[in-house]
Amino acid sequence: MSRKKTKKKHADFLQSVIDVFTGHPTQSYNYKQVASIINLDKALRDTLIVTLDGLVMQGMLECPELGRYILKKPEERFVVGTVDMTKQGSAYIVLEEDDSEDVFISEHNLNQALHGDKVRVRIFNKKVGRSEGEVMEIIEYSRRTFVGKVEISERYAFVVPDSRNMPYDIFVPIGETKGAKDKQKVVAQIIEWKKGMKCPTGEIVDVLGDSGENDVEMHAILASFDLPYSYPEHIDKLAKRISAEISEKEYSMRRDFRETPTFTIDPKDAKDFDDALSIRRLENENWEVGIHIADVTHYVKPGTAINREAEERATSVYLVDRTVPMLPERLSNFICSLRPNEEKLCFSAVFEITDKAAIKSEWFGRTVIHSNRRFTYEEAQEIIESGKGEYTDEILALNKIARTLRDKRFKAGAVTFEREEPRFELDDKGRPISVYSKQMKESNQLVEEFMLLANKKVAERIGKKAAGKKAKTFVYRIHDKPNPDKLKNFSEFIKRFGYNAKLDGETGTSKEINKILKDVRNKPEANLVETLAVRSMAKAVYSTENLGHYGLAFPYYTHFTSPIRRYPDMMVHRLLAYYLEGGKTVDGDNMEKLCKHSSAMEQRAAEAERASIKYKMVEFMQDKVGVEFDGIISGVTEWGIYVELIDNKIEGMISVRTMKDDYYYYDEKNYCITGRASGNSYTIGDKILVRVINADLLQKHLDFELINPELEDRDTVIITTSQGTQSRKLTARPARNETRGGSKRKRKK
Repeated sequence: MSRKKTKKKHADFLQSVIDVFTGHPTQSYNYKQVASIINLDKALRDTLIVTLDGLVMQGMLECPELGRYILKKPEERFVVGTVDMTKQGSAYIVLEEDDSEDVFISEHNLNQALHGDKVRVRIFNKKVGRSEGEVMEIIEYSRRTFVGKVEISERYAFVVPDSRNMPYDIFVPIGETKGAKDKQKVVAQIIEWKKGMKCPTGEIVDVLGDSGENDVEMHAILASFDLPYSYPEHIDKLAKRISAEISEKEYSMRRDFRETPTFTIDPKDAKDFDDALSIRRLENENWEVGIHIADVTHYVKPGTAINREAEERATSVYLVDRTVPMLPERLSNFICSLRPNEEKLCFSAVFEITDKAAIKSEWFGRTVIHSNRRFTYEEAQEIIESGKGEYTDEILALNKIARTLRDKRFKAGAVTFEREEPRFELDDKGRPISVYSKQMKESNQLVEEFMLLANKKVAERIGKKAAGKKAKTFVYRIHDKPNPDKLKNFSEFIKRFGYNAKLDGETGTSKEINKILKDVRNKPEANLVETLAVRSMAKAVYSTENLGHYGLAFPYYTHFTSPIRRYPDMMVHRLLAYYLEGGKTVDGDNMEKLCKHSSAMEQRAAEAERASIKYKMVEFMQDKVGVEFDGIISGVTEWGIYVELIDNKIEGMISVRTMKDDYYYYDEKNYCITGRASGNSYTIGDKILVRVINADLLQKHLDFELINPELEDRDTVIITTSQGTQSRKLTARPARNETRGGSKRKRKK
């Protein structure tokens, strides 16, 4: 027999022995039983014993007693992570360790865990490329209320959730529908999920109304993030009892700024003014600048129902068409709001500053002010540019100091992100009639610099500890150094646009990032590069442990300037007042819990805001199905190309299924998809021409199709927008790499 045939025969023999044990993993056998099962010739039984002992040595088998063999159980490994549900019903567990690989969980091994739940998982299988496991315990539920459409039959109803991350319909007994009509949008809560049942049982807790109505859809977005969309009536009633009158005793206890020129600068549609600036020239030619913040904590006391409501909400929520306030309207828009020509109570940071922005002295305390004028950003900008208007000298002096403060900040290593923010012009029914970008001008930067100054100096006042003394418990706004791996990936990515930078997370990194952001400004890839730069940064959060603020290059930083809309600012006001009066350090554990809650609610509010922007973008594009736009590729995945329209920054997707000219494969390494036959390749930053083919409001999703794959062949294109029809010259996209290979998709985030 040839050596090749002998090897094959041995391999077959070995596999047949292994199959005995893997087929019955809990059963033990002696060698005679194994020989009988595989019909082994008696002459080979000695070989079998050697083989079994060899498998023991390899760790595949073990001997529970002399002469018996059993499959060795793999060491069980347990991990903790968060469920990331897919719309197919399976999930991935995102582990708490950043560098760990996600664990795949099939639908039948989820054991009723849902998206966002914190779970304990047993890993039972390690396949090539991924780990697989089973949910053993739900440690913390994320949510059990969902927004969806109700489908009502004669004896029961189902709520079909809107969320892609909720693949199960919710069964609702007919008596628990709360008067909802078929196809209406509702909020349903899961109340039971029996083992063996495919769907959970729930009840309808609120009927939002008919789909498509603006208020219904905005309330649905809030409810889908478990955010309030109305204010409790009893809280409003309590707020109405609060007096706006200021007593003579209160005046006497505060520093009086009523005769100092004071004004607010805010967006034109703002209703709550929580900061004002005052400025006057001192006899020594320096400036006294006051940053005056609404004294919310004078009116909202710890332990009250209003405070508990504010603490739970933690932040105001800003959707495209509305603000959902943290505080009742009577407080946020009237009593606490620093409205013009009204005397208001404030908590202030006052500085003596030179023309060159050197701080000579500082003072913190409670004040009373009288705002002389309410400026919009546009009005203040006009004064800065023209040198004409009310309070011109004061605004120009503040702007000069702000410029110097800004220059100093960037020289110290601050990172500047000036990404364009989408804004909408809405009609009286909340429908978008135009999309534009919010621009940061000097008037915005003027206000920003003085708010940053106040926040920084308040944090320094409490955070800087005397030699040999322990720092007092305080609330900081922290921003950690970037993750080196994320910086490396960002650095590699931007090379395709010709940007080279040494990004190692150390001292020079912020200056390198600023250089890239400056070089990329006004270029087609600007928004994309800025977005990816932001993603490479750590997230800013609230904490009692001071790590400094990397992005601002401040060793001490807090949030002091927006107590009307942020609960941590109220915490800072109370702590600052307490410590200024000589109070001892407070309980750090409770403060840290509030910091974590506030950070989580802030993130949730930001996600709701983005969802409302996506909804309005899709709504704006609904009447533009069939219209052509030029765009730039903003992302590439194995299932398609994401395209951002150049005119309005609206993003949609071209599915690879609609690209009929070739079979395209995904090249993850090079961020592109490439046609197998043609070699046509599409990558991030390429300019292409697209047609809108679908605007799905339910999923907040736009579908495009590629209608002109080679822009190099066309000099101009006719573009139709809400502003009319125009001819636009197109520029050729960059040359592409012709030698790119395929790659399998990785699920790891």
